[in-house]
Amino acid sequence: MIKTIVTVLRRGGLGVLLAFSFSLGGFAQEPARDLKSDVLEWVDELDASSLAKRKAAENALIQAGPDVLQYLPENKTGMSIEASERLTRVRKALFSLRTQTEVESLGISVRLGDAKTVGEALEAISRDSGIEFEFDGDESTAIQAVATPLTFWHALDLVLDQANLDINFYGGDRETLQIVRREPDRPSRVDSAAYTGVYRIEPTSVNSRRVLNRPKLSALNISMEISWEPKTTPIGLTIPIAQLRGKLDDGAMLKPQESGETIDIATNSEIAFSEFYLPMQLPAGQPREIESLSGVIKAILPGKRQTFELLLSEPGKDVKLDAMQVTLEQVRKNGAIHEVRVAVTLDDAGRSLESHRQWIFENSAYVKRADGSRADHLGYEVYRQTANGVGIGYLFDLGDSVGESTLVYESPTAVVSNEVSFVLQDIKLP
Repeated sequence: MIKTIVTVLRRGGLGVLLAFSFSLGGFAQEPARDLKSDVLEWVDELDASSLAKRKAAENALIQAGPDVLQYLPENKTGMSIEASERLTRVRKALFSLRTQTEVESLGISVRLGDAKTVGEALEAISRDSGIEFEFDGDESTAIQAVATPLTFWHALDLVLDQANLDINFYGGDRETLQIVRREPDRPSRVDSAAYTGVYRIEPTSVNSRRVLNRPKLSALNISMEISWEPKTTPIGLTIPIAQLRGKLDDGAMLKPQESGETIDIATNSEIAFSEFYLPMQLPAGQPREIESLSGVIKAILPGKRQTFELLLSEPGKDVKLDAMQVTLEQVRKNGAIHEVRVAVTLDDAGRSLESHRQWIFENSAYVKRADGSRADHLGYEVYRQTANGVGIGYLFDLGDSVGESTLVYESPTAVVSNEVSFVLQDIKLP
């Protein structure tokens, strides 16, 4: 669960900090110890004779924050089993804190500034988000910007509404959105949607069904579209049905159907949106609209993407970054094709590798030859699946350059649970 993290000024937070002590002559200034010295001392105290000191050292390492990670030893000769366990807990807690901070920072804040045209506004959004736009329309169309920082989708919707434009998600890719001319009767994107976290959620249609001889089958289904910030593809995206709440304009409450525990929403890193529907009970009266509809979006969000590089001439080697380890297990030749077998494991994988492991298979994997050229894989086969990892065999046409080539694997190296609430308003009923 993502929570707000309050950063407290602490030793190591700045390159040089000053410690002050009071004397009769006033304040005396003395240099603070650096973070590395503190970390090494606290690690030693994980093996202290006093239980209180051992606990204090563990807490001090965690409270000092993720900057501590760079100074933690992988293994310390002579360390007791208890101290090793404490060090493992410290590393786990600090990885979690760092990933939480990374995920919180994924929410893009856009400043349109003094943009006066569609072209200038899209350039400002690209600058702040890293997302490119495919647009062959008139970039000189005038728009009116706002000075307030906006979320990615809110800023983009504001521009699209003024220029009578829309998004075609099927025309772009992971880092590009295609902008197209809007359908004549399409309502305002800003007025139709709710923005929460990295998401934009919008109702697209409402269908009611009354079954006369089997009233329990009567239903009101609300078709929805959910978009997330490109480059931040959620894993295991769900909406708990029991937490859906609605209020109708006649004062009655709109309740969900008893159709299961969650609504599972498919995600794909190449398309930053998905469609689903909310199964609600058919209202008893004759309301004209849903005044408000609220719920919760749960997902696992990926942290920062990192790059793993492994020489194909060194099977058995591994690289570990944060909570992820990538191991080159084997390079096998089959005719003109080479199979490069890679094991990917994730500490504390949880739900991210239970039934939602597709994100692992969507990670970029290619071979970099000695001359700098790139060989993309021709396909892959999963040869092992465990609770915390997978084994993937990538197929490459490498010729005779295998020994001088490097496997490059790009992936988020940690994931964190995320939960946000949403409220939609004024949904017209049929």
